[in-house]
Amino acid sequence: MRELKNMKELWIEEDGMGTVEVILIIVVLVGLVIIFKEQITKIVNSIFSKITSQTNKV
Repeated sequence: MRELKNMKELWIEEDGMGTVEVILIIVVLVGLVIIFKEQITKIVNSIFSKITSQTNKV
């Protein structure tokens, strides 16, 4: 019975850690987007211009 209680407590703790981990990952991703905003914008614009120019050929 004690083992079951310990397993239940472990399961509850795991959920909290999962939320914290997801929040940390989101914060890191947002930070990277802010840091590399100009480079990301240039790449996206380049991709869209290629798509637009190649659709005219079809």
